[in-house]
Parts: sequence; C-alpha cells; structure tokens
Amino acid sequence: MASGWDDRADQDAAGGAEETRAAPACCPFYHRAVELVGRRWTGAILEILIQGGALRFSQIASAVADLSDRMLSDRLKELEAYGLVKRTVYPGPPVRVEYALTRKGEELAPALDELKRWARAWLDAAVQDGTRVSRETPRAQPAAGSQVERHSASVR
Repeated sequence: MASGWDDRADQDAAGGAEETRAAPACCPFYHRAVELVGRRWTGAILEILIQGGALRFSQIASAVADLSDRMLSDRLKELEAYGLVKRTVYPGPPVRVEYALTRKGEELAPALDELKRWARAWLDAAVQDGTRVSRETPRAQPAAGSQVERHSASVR
C-alpha cells in the first residue's frame, strides 16, 4: 500500500505505479505572513488597531498589558516597513502622532478574526491567579483551606 508520499518503492507487484503525491512543502508567502503576525506582541498590536482605528502610541501601549515602550516602538516600525501600519504626524503644538492600519493591514482582519475564533474554541485559556490554564492542562487542586480555595468557593 502506498504511503502517500512520492516513493517509487510503493509501486505494486504488478509493476503499475500507484498514485503518488508530492511531499508537503510550506508556501513561502504563508510562512512569511505567519512569521510576521506571530512575532511577540505583533498580533496584539494589530488587534488593538483593528478595534480602535487610528490611535496614539500611549493608547496602544495602555491597551496591551506588559508591552514595553521600546518593544511597541520596534513593532510599529516593523509593521510600518511592511506597509501594514501608517504613521501620521499632526503638527502642533503639541505634535500628535497616530498609528492606523493601511488597507493592506485592514485586510488581515478576517484572518485574525478566524484565528481568534479558533483560539476561543480550542485554547480556552482561563486566567486564575495570573496563571493561564488550558483545557488540555489539568489544574492542580488548591490545598484544603488555602486562600485560593476560599476565593474559588466565594465566587461559586
């Protein structure tokens, strides 16, 4: 029986060639897109810009917990270089700078919405005491009488 890969050894005994398919190959465009959107903080920044439209640096920073100003600045520059984000400077005083998705960036919204839908369905991340717990990861039971157990009982 053929393995499904392009393997000439899987030909049948009668000498006829079985149907073969090419070995899988990663699309370079898909790979680049996933690497870009999958960089740390990039997806969160895109999500905030999808939700909020044109935003100032401080608005983006406050919307994404634990994101440093340096990292936000680096990611915005990278997104701008890829043509996904447009930086607009409004003369002052005071000078105001806003960041917004370009048409190219806005066209990512349906793909990111699908990713979000998948994440909600399959990752099911719950936050408890600052720890993410997934459906596949069993939770340790709190010790009897612990502060966590008392808190859990009070919320039920």
